[in-house]
Amino acid sequence: MTIVEAPSPNFDARKAVPDTVVLHYTGMESGEAAIERLRDPEAKVSAHYVVEEDGRVFRLVAEERRAWHAGAAFWKGVRDINSSSIGIEIVNPGHEFGYRAFPEAQVASVINLLADIRSRWTIDDDRIIGHSDVAPARKIDPGELFPWKRLAESGHGLWVEPPSSPGAPLGRGEEGTGVFALQAGLTRLGFDCAPSGQYDEWTETVVAAFQRHWLQSRFDGVADGETRARLVGLLRAAAGA
Repeated sequence: MTIVEAPSPNFDARKAVPDTVVLHYTGMESGEAAIERLRDPEAKVSAHYVVEEDGRVFRLVAEERRAWHAGAAFWKGVRDINSSSIGIEIVNPGHEFGYRAFPEAQVASVINLLADIRSRWTIDDDRIIGHSDVAPARKIDPGELFPWKRLAESGHGLWVEPPSSPGAPLGRGEEGTGVFALQAGLTRLGFDCAPSGQYDEWTETVVAAFQRHWLQSRFDGVADGETRARLVGLLRAAAGA
């Protein structure tokens, strides 16, 4: 895999060994504009890699350094996600500028890049996640069109398609043991969703982020049988990894 060097000054020292990969979309009108911003010292943002729509891969920050891509975030008890992760920006206009499907050449490069990164670092499948997973109240990227299933089929990340489980949907305002169990499961997977037994606005936000990654056909924040079945299946898959 050929990597184009495009160094960014926006980095500092890591405080942890990277064990997570966070995937983003650039959310700008062009890849050139995104790379320019990620290299602008005034912007104070960066990523380790940018993957263009034609499959070209740019390296902005060395993996051994801490890039500034996740912002305020959380996954599996860690809040300094920038220190523990490698950030990959995937060129796509995003929901603001005309969100669209990710081209095959680009997806293939992301898969190859993940394999390359994992040859150097120990990164479990349940730690290959999206920006919306670590910052569900702020971010929705890489979004519902990103082919998470394709990545998992290539050996990178988690994906399950179990049959739906019976039971009434859980949504905002619900409370009780079912909500507590849902929140506990989301927390176990990695989300910041401490069990309270109250299906509040935050729980709805986290469920929507979960659906945007692992359901994708809908992301309304209502935990129906299919959503809950996928959560259980993912937890089993992660435990068996």
